[in-house]
Formats: sequence, structure tokens, C-alpha cells
Amino acid sequence: MLLFQKRFHAGLVDGSVTLTFRRWATPRVKPGGRYRVHPIGVVEVDGVVRTTVGAICERDVRAAGFESRAELLAYLRPVSPEPLTDATPLFRVALHHGGDGDRVPGALDAKLSEEDVAVLKQRLARLDGRRPWTRKVLKLILRHPRLAASKLAARLGRETAPFKVDVRKLKRLGLTQSFEVGYEVSPRGLAFLGWKAKKRAGGAPR
Repeated sequence: MLLFQKRFHAGLVDGSVTLTFRRWATPRVKPGGRYRVHPIGVVEVDGVVRTTVGAICERDVRAAGFESRAELLAYLRPVSPEPLTDATPLFRVALHHGGDGDRVPGALDAKLSEEDVAVLKQRLARLDGRRPWTRKVLKLILRHPRLAASKLAARLGRETAPFKVDVRKLKRLGLTQSFEVGYEVSPRGLAFLGWKAKKRAGGAPR
């Protein structure tokens, strides 16, 4: 998660805010990373560089969502462990809005070939091991979209933390999507489950 005050949300979504400056001891994000910003979805980090207060230009000030350099400095002071000077180190984080959910490539693709389905079956079988759980979790999420993970886990008699780890495994296959609260079966996951249902009925999806 990457925290932003509410006043920056609209600018992040419309693309007018593309920078943030942070007083971190070490980087907490990395280029290419996707980070949740409640409640607007996720942001994707384009670059992280070390800089100083004195190096911030007027263009940076506006890209960070401020009207003036003084306003930006006033924002940074409460989170700085020492008084700000031109030499004070900062991290300059370039970013852009990455959508309304934490999706992975392919999650929105609902067109599955027989080969796609075969690969997914193999991967799910490896995840299942000796104690099948993947389809049970997928069907639970399908029945209860955006229900808190703790409540989903409880329905299976499981602890929340390991349940979340398992759902992340399904997400890496593009079968689920994570939201601020709970999950949904992705379009790819729905297509996979639909394929299985139609195969049992005697035909493959067109």
C-alpha cells in the first residue's frame, strides 16, 4: 500500500499528479511495482530516485499536486525527523494510476483455448497437491464476491493469513482479482469455470 491524502486522489486518477516526494530512510517501493491506494485502486511506480529538497523544481511541485514550493515543504515538514534544508534527502517517486483493482496480465482475458484450459488445469493440480483446494476457493469467491478474507477463510475453517497466500497463488494465474475488501473471480477465472461446466454438460464453449 502507498498512502496519499484524499486531496491527491482526483489528480492521481486524472493523471495530473505523477510524482510524490517521500522522507524515507530506504526506498519502500520499486519501479514496476503496483501499490494499492484506497479507495481509488492502484498506482504503478515508473521510477524511484534519490534527490534533495533543493533540487525540486516548479514543474515537480505541480506534478506532485501542489500549488507552490512552500505548500510542498509544509506537507513534508510533519514527516521529517529533522528541520528541512536544501540538503535534506528525499525520494522522488514517479508514478501513474494503474486502474481500479489489483489485476495481473491476462486476468481480463475471457477467451480461453483448449490449450489455455489444459495449462491452467495442470497448474491448479500442482497447487492442489494431495489436498485439493483451488476449485473450492474459486467457487467460494464466486459465491461471495468482495467478502472480507477473514470471513471467507472462516467459511472453510481456515486461518486468514494462509488463506490469503492461497488466493494470491490463484491471482498470479489470472483467476482472481483483489480489492480493498475481498476478491472477485476474474473474467479469465469465470471463463475457466464456465468451460468446465460446459464440458460436464457435453460440449466445449464456443
